[in-house]
Amino acid sequence: MKKSLLVLAILSTAAYADEGMWMPQQLPQVAKQLEAAGLKLDPANLTKLTEFPMGAIVSLGGCSASFVSPQGLVATNHHCVYGSVAHNSTPERDLLANGFLAHNFGEELPAAPGTRVYVTKEVTDVSKQIITPAVAKLSGKKRSDAIEKNQKALQTECEKDAGHRCTVSSYYGGLEFYLIKQLEIRDVRLVHAPPEGVGKFGGDTDNWMWPRHTGDYGFYRAYVSKDGKAADYSKDNVPYLPQHFLKLAKEGSKEGDFIMVLGYPGRTNRHRLPSEVAFTFDWSYPAFVKSSAENLAIIAETTKDNKDTALKYASQVANINNYYKNRQGMLDSYAGSDMLARKTAEHEALKTWINADAKRKAEFASDIDAVEKLIAQRDAEYKRDYYFSSSKPRLLNTARVLYRLANESAKPDVERKSGYQQRDVARIKSSVDALVRNYDEKVDKALVLNSLVKYAAQPAAQRNAAFDAVIGIKDGQSKAELQAALDKLYAGSKLGDAAERKAWLERKPEQFKASDDAFIKAAVALYGPDLKSEAEEEELGGKLQQAYANYMKAKIAYMHSKGQAVYPDANSTLRVTFGKIAGREPGSDGTNWKAFTTVEGVAAKATGQGEFNAPAAQLKAIKAKDYGKYVDPVLKSVPVAYLATLDITGGNSGSAALNSKGEWIGLAFDGTLDSIISDWDFNKAMTRDIQVDLRYILWNMKHVDHADNLLKEMNAE
Repeated sequence: MKKSLLVLAILSTAAYADEGMWMPQQLPQVAKQLEAAGLKLDPANLTKLTEFPMGAIVSLGGCSASFVSPQGLVATNHHCVYGSVAHNSTPERDLLANGFLAHNFGEELPAAPGTRVYVTKEVTDVSKQIITPAVAKLSGKKRSDAIEKNQKALQTECEKDAGHRCTVSSYYGGLEFYLIKQLEIRDVRLVHAPPEGVGKFGGDTDNWMWPRHTGDYGFYRAYVSKDGKAADYSKDNVPYLPQHFLKLAKEGSKEGDFIMVLGYPGRTNRHRLPSEVAFTFDWSYPAFVKSSAENLAIIAETTKDNKDTALKYASQVANINNYYKNRQGMLDSYAGSDMLARKTAEHEALKTWINADAKRKAEFASDIDAVEKLIAQRDAEYKRDYYFSSSKPRLLNTARVLYRLANESAKPDVERKSGYQQRDVARIKSSVDALVRNYDEKVDKALVLNSLVKYAAQPAAQRNAAFDAVIGIKDGQSKAELQAALDKLYAGSKLGDAAERKAWLERKPEQFKASDDAFIKAAVALYGPDLKSEAEEEELGGKLQQAYANYMKAKIAYMHSKGQAVYPDANSTLRVTFGKIAGREPGSDGTNWKAFTTVEGVAAKATGQGEFNAPAAQLKAIKAKDYGKYVDPVLKSVPVAYLATLDITGGNSGSAALNSKGEWIGLAFDGTLDSIISDWDFNKAMTRDIQVDLRYILWNMKHVDHADNLLKEMNAE
C-alpha cells in the first residue's frame, strides 16, 4: 500500500500502547510498542488479512466475531446473537430464557433475517479515485453526487467477484477513503446460546459495571453452497470452511499478560470540534436519554400482558437499554469535567499554529471557519427534526422504502441511489421479512404517538408541511386528536400483513400511485418532499466533507509537528487494539478493582429471579466446585470476566481477545461506565474494557449446558 497521510501521521514515537484503534496496515509502524507490550507474533503478519490470525476475524455488521473451528463455527457475544434467539423464540419455546443448543448441524436454526457474516479480504486506499482533481473543484450537492458516483463505480467493479460485499469507507472526516472487500456469507444459523441467566446475567443493573459476572457468549455457523460460494439459506448448503480459525489458549490468562482485541469498532469521536462536543453533551445526549426512558416505559406498559409481543420487542429493549445507560454514563462523566475546556484550548492552539505561517493560513484557515458554520447549521437542523424523525409509523417508513425501491429499480443499476441498487435488494427484503417477529401495531402506535405529540407542539415553521398534510396535523391539536389521526392511518393500511408487504416488493411505481392503502398513499405523497430534503442534506454534506477533510488534514499536520500519533476514529472497519490485563486502583466505587471475577460471584449475586436468575444446574456445579480443568491455580476457581487496558467501543462487542501468541482467551463485551467517555476523550488511567474469560465459556459449555459436540469441534476436549 502506498504511503498516505494515515501512515505519515504515525511516524512518531509518541503512540501509547493502550490507546489507539489501529488499522492492520498501520501495525508495522507501532511494531516497537507491540513487541514491548509482549506480542510474540511478527507485527507484519497482522497486516495480512487472509492469513492467521486476521483471516479468522469477521464482522456481523454491528458486532464483531471470529471463526473458532474448521467448520465455520463463529463465536461472538450473547447480546450479538440475541436478536436471532428472540426471532426463534415463542411463548411455548422460550429460547431467550432457556437457551439453545444444536447437537448437530440439522438442529441449527436460521438466524434472524438479514444476519450476515462478513470476512474482510482486502483493504485498498482509493482516496485519489474518490476525490479526483475534477471532484476537488466541486462543492455542495455536486460534490456529494460525484463522490457517490465514484464510490458506486468502485464498489460495482469490486463486486464482480460474486459473493462479495464491497464498501468505500471514509477516514479522517472524508480526508481519505478505503475500499473494503468482504466475503458476504448470507446463510447464518444459530448454534448455541446459553440461558438468559448466563448470557445476560446481571441484566441492565450490571451493564457497564464492575465487578461483572456475565457469560456474554453465543455461537453462529456460516453456511455456503456445495461449491463453496456465498448463497441464500438452503437445506442443501454446507458449513463454510474458513482458511483460518482461532485456536484455544493452552494456558489461562493472568493479570499483567499482553492482550489484543481484533474487531470492528463502530464509532469514536476523538477528532470532533469543541462545538460538536458542546452540542452533543448539552443537547443531543440529554434528549436521547429522555426519549429512551420514555420508549422503554411505553414498551413495558404495552407488552406487559402479552408474552409473544414482549419477545418480539426483547431485542429492541435490550438495545435501547444498552445505549440509554451508555449515554447517561457519558453525561455523568462529562459533568464537571474539563473536557470541553481542553478541547477548546487544543482547537485554539491549532488555529494559532495555522495562522502563524502564511502558507498554512492560505491552505487551512478558510476551511476551519467554514466547518464551524456548517456544523452549526447541521446541529440546528438535527435539533429541529429530532421528534419528526421518530414520529413516523414504522410501516410508513417501510412503505417509503418500498416506493423508493420501485422508482430506483426503473433506472440502470449504476444510476440508482446508494442503498437501492441491486446489491441492496436482499437487505431490504430481509428487513421487510423481519417485521413478522419484531413489530406490533399497538406498541408501534404508542411509540409514535409519544413523539408525535412533541413534534406537533412545535411551531408550524419548524414542522414538515408535507408530513403534516399526510397525517392531518394542525396547530393546537390535542393528544386525543392526534391519536384519532393515527388510528385512521393504521386502520387504512394492509401492510401489517406479511404477504401484503412482500407483494409490494415486486410492484411498479404506477401501482403505488393507484393504491388506496393509507401507508402507501402517504409514501407516494412524501416522495417528492423526501427527495427535496435529501438534496438539501447532500448540499450541506458536500460542503461539510470538503471543509472537514481539510480541517483534519491541518490537525494531522499539527499533531505530527508535535511528534504525536494520529489514528483514525473508529468507523466500523477492522481495527487492532492492544494493552494488558489489569485491574484498577481505585475503581469508580472507591475500591480497588481486581482484574478477575470468579463463579463464586455468580452464586453470591444469584436471586433465582429477574436479572440474576442463574440456572439451577450452574449454581449446583458452583456449590460442588465442579470446575474440572477450567479452575485457575491462583484464583482457585473458574474466572468469569477480566479487565484490560484496551481501547474499544460499540461494535467491538464479540471481538476476539488474543494472547501474545495469538491464541483465543476470551471475548470483549463491555466497558466500565466511567470509562466509556473515552469514545470522545481517551483517559489512559481510567479506561478499562471487560472480557468474558474463555475458561468460563468452556466451563459452562462442559459442566452446565453439556455442549460436548461443540467442545469437540473446537478441540477443547
